[in-house]
Amino acid sequence: MRILFMGTPEFAVPSLRQLVEDGHEVCGVFTQPDKPKNRGHKMSFSPVKEYALSQGLAVYQPLKMRDGEAFSIVQQLAPELIVVAAYGKILPDDILEFPRCGAINVHSSVLPRYRGAAPINWAILNGEEETGVTIMYMASELDAGDIIKVEKTKIGADETAGELTERLSHLGARALHEAVEEIAAGTAARIPQEHDKSTYAPMLSKELSNVDWNRTAHEIHCQIRGLLPWPAATTTLFSDAPMKLYRAEETGEKSAKPAGSIVSADKKGIAVACGDGSILRITEVQAAGGKRMSAAAYLLGHPIKPS
Repeated sequence: MRILFMGTPEFAVPSLRQLVEDGHEVCGVFTQPDKPKNRGHKMSFSPVKEYALSQGLAVYQPLKMRDGEAFSIVQQLAPELIVVAAYGKILPDDILEFPRCGAINVHSSVLPRYRGAAPINWAILNGEEETGVTIMYMASELDAGDIIKVEKTKIGADETAGELTERLSHLGARALHEAVEEIAAGTAARIPQEHDKSTYAPMLSKELSNVDWNRTAHEIHCQIRGLLPWPAATTTLFSDAPMKLYRAEETGEKSAKPAGSIVSADKKGIAVACGDGSILRITEVQAAGGKRMSAAAYLLGHPIKPS
């Protein structure tokens, strides 16, 4: 099948690779414009662009999708199907409606729950135990199109958003493989979403970072896991400047100390009393201006006494 692919981050690469390995004619790849990176501000390619170039695929990086340029490119490429995976831009109706077989999306949640930009993070932030990927036909309304295929998976008790993203990227690629085969054969399902059950997963911001120790140990653990790799949960409990929290564990123990009290600080980590008396042990941190390290290593240079 002649396919135009649209995607940007690492999450999208397995889906594009799957289409290439399945022998489809990938007539072009749309990805976000190059961006300056790090202190040198050297322009960097998106992971999708890097893979596409390695395969000799034509890459397009339109700044806008509604000024006619992007639609003109689509017309010239004449795809039978558009496949989108975390592209980062909203497609206008003229592009969605152009391909004979339509446009489909690899979305990292079980729709209609967690429509929007950060479904993986919000599933963890909200303490969900299960998530998945949905292959759906794209519609004008965000993530509201008919469903072709859903694949579910359990969320690990200590799994971070970054780790779950990696897993879902491959789960999505496998589901995409099956969906495209079904579309080509004319057997693909088209199941309308239950729109009244939809929830929204907005973009993340640093405003979500600060830890409120009045919450339960489980809720804070979910916050730490859900905000990785960015923007990361932070606290000033152990230092004057905000410290990033990378790993923690729920001890299952209880404390009568007020929320935010240091229960212990030793080679196991920094144990903190939380709002319901539960205890969360911080095991990996990054101080402002410092490197990521175990809490035990941090304590060697910055001893903390129980409060």
